[in-house]
Amino acid sequence: MTRLGRILLRLSTLLLSVVLTGLLIWLLWQYIPRASVRYSLLAIYAGIFAAAGLWIFLQRRQVSQFADDLCETLDALLAGRQPENFHPYEDSLTAKVQGKLMQYFDIMSEGKAQSQRDKETIQGLVSDISHQVKTPIANIRLYAGILGNSALPADKRGAFLHTMSGQIDKLDFLIQSLIKMSRLETGTFVLHIEEAPLDQTIARAMSTVWANAQQKHILLSAQCDNSITVRHDPKWTAEALGNLLDNAVKYTPEGGSVSVRVLPWQFYTRIDITDTGIGIPEEHYHDVFQRFYRSPEASSQEGVGLGLYLANGIVTRQNGYITVTSKVGQGTTFSVYLLS
Repeated sequence: MTRLGRILLRLSTLLLSVVLTGLLIWLLWQYIPRASVRYSLLAIYAGIFAAAGLWIFLQRRQVSQFADDLCETLDALLAGRQPENFHPYEDSLTAKVQGKLMQYFDIMSEGKAQSQRDKETIQGLVSDISHQVKTPIANIRLYAGILGNSALPADKRGAFLHTMSGQIDKLDFLIQSLIKMSRLETGTFVLHIEEAPLDQTIARAMSTVWANAQQKHILLSAQCDNSITVRHDPKWTAEALGNLLDNAVKYTPEGGSVSVRVLPWQFYTRIDITDTGIGIPEEHYHDVFQRFYRSPEASSQEGVGLGLYLANGIVTRQNGYITVTSKVGQGTTFSVYLLS
């Protein structure tokens, strides 16, 4: 309603009150002969009229105070501070509305904080990716320039081509890992959970590291009853177990061993992957599952620090989890728990 409309409404209400009051006085003087009765009725009417006016005044004052409190609350929230007039334990309309505004403010604040965290994560991810791809790209560019020399002997050309091929493989591995990580974090990969034999999933995972283990003379072994079935995604679970096995083979010295053992529990099926490698200090148990994390002891080995991160993400998205126990210089056991 416009300001003119509100003024007209008030004038019409006042005019109606005056007309009704005049009509009442005329009726009293017309039909009630006794003066004492007339004046008594007028006094009662005047009292009612005054009480109504007072009630309207108090209501308007209460509404005005309610609006002022809400405005003060909103001003405080917009300024990012706690409202001074907020009394959450009062049983009043103002307290209830303020409480809802505070809840909305908390939700929006958390959304803003999460947006900032996501922004920082993306910035860190971009920085990590650029750092990871910088070395192989620089090496490929270097070797391409060397191979452009027509006077280069054939044996050296072959050696440089072999080295460049290794750098290309490393870059391809990094890109594939980043694609998997991106699909994992954005939820674009789809899990196909089914009741499937666990020994086949383990065999699939072990096949990915068999050649590297043979090259380092590392003994691979597995203990899994072929009757054990678990509800899981065979493809992605094999990917997770393969990453754990690759990590075990990579950090186990020549002549060591890597074993897989399956232990059925009541609610979970436990898969232990144990190696005789360099081990992990206890203070780094949680760090190894972070994206791009590489311990100082692992700096001499090839890798980008995504294997354990991907394995943990795949398992947790199947309502499972991974634990680690280790002794430096003696070996490590990663235990994967999948719902039975």
